Amino acid sequence: MNFSKKLELPDKTTALPGRSETLSVPNYHFVNRKSMKPPFPDELQTILFGMGCFWGAERTFWEQDGVHVTAVGYAGGITPNPTYEEVCSGRTGHNEVVLVVFNHSRITFQTLLSIFWEGHNPTQGMRQGNDIGTQYRSGIYTFSKEQQIFAEASREIFHGALTAKGFPMITTEIYPAPTFYYAEHYHQQYLAKVPNGYCGLGGTGVQYRSETN
Repeated sequence: MNFSKKLELPDKTTALPGRSETLSVPNYHFVNRKSMKPPFPDELQTILFGMGCFWGAERTFWEQDGVHVTAVGYAGGITPNPTYEEVCSGRTGHNEVVLVVFNHSRITFQTLLSIFWEGHNPTQGMRQGNDIGTQYRSGIYTFSKEQQIFAEASREIFHGALTAKGFPMITTEIYPAPTFYYAEHYHQQYLAKVPNGYCGLGGTGVQYRSETN
């Protein structure tokens, strides 16, 4: 495949067909043994974050007090029930994302946004560091109108902080959460299973500061 094609999102005529069967994944989180699948308790909220390679991103969030459970998967594309190899081909349109299920009374959405913005470089388009491809783009995928409003406002705040330090425009996409497809079992909580495994996560060194921080 032409390398440049991995930097372009496919359309319905060029995307892989996928499959009707879901991938087999564990029922329980490797670290905290909680269910990774809904239904979740009513008091919890969910959000999807794309920050590049999902291994390090997931660990960042499961370590936070107030985060109930996490899982990695694919979202924002066309191909149903994609495999990791298909997503990496650039022909599904999906992003590598982390599902974060959290208790808002213990960790606020603003705190999660701060972790998101400071934890990666949101100005790089279809890449994150040395990881290049459509599956590494920056994204926030929301589950409520309130989340959408806060996420969009936070992008403006962090854009101002970044441009003041000489960074280019933020490329983060923000829109209502599309279908989330769980990634294969070996990707779930990968860095707990392989503590010295690859983690390409890295921020800009710029701090995010909202009015509520």
